[in-house]
Amino acid sequence: MINSKNVFLAFCLMLFAVQLFGQDKTIYFSKALQQDFIGESVYVFQDRSSSLSFKEIEQQDSLFKPSLVKVPNFGVSSYDSWIRFTVVNDLDLNKMTINISNPIIDEVTLYIKKNGNVDSIKTSNYQSFKKRPYKHQYYLFDIPLKKGETAECYLKLESNQQILAPISIGNDTRIISEISISDTRTGLYLGIMLVMLLYNLFIYFTTKDRDYLVYCHYIFWVTLTQATLLGYSYRFLWPENLWMAENMVIICGAMSGIATIIFSISFLRTRKFSPGLSKVLFATIAMYVLALVVLLFGAKPTAFQIVNVNAALVSLLIMYTAWHIYRKNYAPARYFLLSWTIFFLSILIFVSKDYGAVPYNAFTIHSVEIGSALEAVFLSFALAGKINILKKEKEASQAEALAIAKENERIIREQNVILEAKVHERTAELEESNKELNITLEDLKQAQSQLVESEKMASLGQLTAGIAHEINNPINFVTSNVTPLKRDVEMLIDTLNTIEQVGLSEAPPEEKRRHIEEYKEEMDFDYLKTEISYLLKGIHEGASRTAEIVKGLRIFSRVDEDDLKRADINEGLDSTLVIVNNLLNKINLVKEYEVLPLAECYPGKLNQVFLNIITNAIHAINSKFHGEAGGELYIKTHADQHSVFITFKDNGTGMDDKTMKKIFEPFFTTKEVGEGTGLGMSIAYNTIKKHNGQIKLSSEVGKGTEFVIQIPVIHEIVTT
Repeated sequence: MINSKNVFLAFCLMLFAVQLFGQDKTIYFSKALQQDFIGESVYVFQDRSSSLSFKEIEQQDSLFKPSLVKVPNFGVSSYDSWIRFTVVNDLDLNKMTINISNPIIDEVTLYIKKNGNVDSIKTSNYQSFKKRPYKHQYYLFDIPLKKGETAECYLKLESNQQILAPISIGNDTRIISEISISDTRTGLYLGIMLVMLLYNLFIYFTTKDRDYLVYCHYIFWVTLTQATLLGYSYRFLWPENLWMAENMVIICGAMSGIATIIFSISFLRTRKFSPGLSKVLFATIAMYVLALVVLLFGAKPTAFQIVNVNAALVSLLIMYTAWHIYRKNYAPARYFLLSWTIFFLSILIFVSKDYGAVPYNAFTIHSVEIGSALEAVFLSFALAGKINILKKEKEASQAEALAIAKENERIIREQNVILEAKVHERTAELEESNKELNITLEDLKQAQSQLVESEKMASLGQLTAGIAHEINNPINFVTSNVTPLKRDVEMLIDTLNTIEQVGLSEAPPEEKRRHIEEYKEEMDFDYLKTEISYLLKGIHEGASRTAEIVKGLRIFSRVDEDDLKRADINEGLDSTLVIVNNLLNKINLVKEYEVLPLAECYPGKLNQVFLNIITNAIHAINSKFHGEAGGELYIKTHADQHSVFITFKDNGTGMDDKTMKKIFEPFFTTKEVGEGTGLGMSIAYNTIKKHNGQIKLSSEVGKGTEFVIQIPVIHEIVTT
């Protein structure tokens, strides 16, 4: 027997199928005027190959399935989506208008099949906005249809983003009225957001609070994102820029997400109250950056999905962060949590509308705009509340600071009394210390004077020894020639007297001549003349040498050393070498002088510098060679446009790094006790510094030392 329950169940299923697939889907224009959307009267199909032509689609009606919702939703897909419906004109009008109120669909093609003929109209975001038949961001098409005529229409939708098809049909008056109402609602929202942007920007310039600038950045991107999603950016901002029309939905979504994260971090002070969550929020920015990179490589659906998924995660994360920080008694987080909850609910309503969970109507369509506007208002209140909180904290801080200042004032008064007593006590101690310091200072001055005098006496002793040695040689030469010259002169006088006596005698001339010749031969008169000439020449050379030494001494010890004058550096070097000539035994002296310009200097002081360096070089050479041959002292001069350079180079013992660092310090010496004061190189350094010059040192132990002195040709007075 046939089970009656099974028969009844089969009968019910058949009735449901008949109702579902057999109902009349024809749209009558007179009725359509009373409908919001015609989604329940259409058939849908998604071509997953994206390769079927209209003729192939037309011949395969079985591919289409009836739509069960007012607004067909094809999701995020790069496939071609098709909608088919039949419309009959029951009114006395010659055309009807189709409105697809989703501006983010990339391209829409309408095929109109009437009386066996097919017409097609294509409109897309890939073409100039000016080429649209209706100057609006929605897709509007006219269907020419007289009363009683029937047309079968096919819509081909292409997009890399969410494809929703809110389709309505009516006369152009009704359609224009609908989109005008929609424009008015959006204009109200954009006006509110613009006011909030300008208001908060004004407060930022007034208070210089960085949070307001970050908030303005956030409002800007949220507003631009909504304007782009609703097609107003394409319509008014970049109607001719096809790349921006195609991609700005994803770009604005990513940038608004980044702006939201930055504002949340700034407003909620996440770095202070929750560093871990702050790092997580910063990490989510990388996902938005990834979406932008993916978009640049042409993968629009993937980029759109990344932005949507990351937006959902960020929304939940920000809500949790606000709640977490609110629990830490940070009052501004309360306003943030309230405003973000409202905005989050508006997003849920908007998304739920896309998936049919809530009706597709004016409220759900504009829910994000409503939530965004409310959020902007509440966050502005939150920022204002934050200023009040900061003001109260500042007042409390000022009151606390005032109390601390008063307490400090009291403590200072008490301490002043104690301090005055201690000051009197310390003043007496300081006066006593000052007396002792003055005595010590006088002692130091006397010691300094004695040391300087000691250095002068040491130089004077060296000078005296050198001059005595140098003058002694030519003087000895003169004195040794005086005695034989005196003897020869006496003999010459005797010869003249004898000749005179013979000449005055009465002897015959021949006898006189013979007598004189005999006497001259006896006295060796010719040799006498030669010897006298030789002795006079020796005396002259000794006197000349003595004069040269005296001249060198005069040049070396200039009495005008406290006055600047133009002097020849080469001449000063030679005069110094005259003084130390007696110390240069077995030392090979090499001079390489160039013609130098006259330099403005203190000649006597520079000669003292040369003397100190040369004597130190001689000491280093003698320490190495122990008075034997092999030592060499090289002196070179040259000049450029601005300075004169003097180089002293020896092959003596040299210096290590430690000695070179201390060589110019007062009282430092490498000589044995009693051989030097340690002031020579210190005086040399200060003298060169007084000339605005430089003294450079290079040395190597066992190989020798080199000093290079640079003296400006023109002495410039340096003021401090």
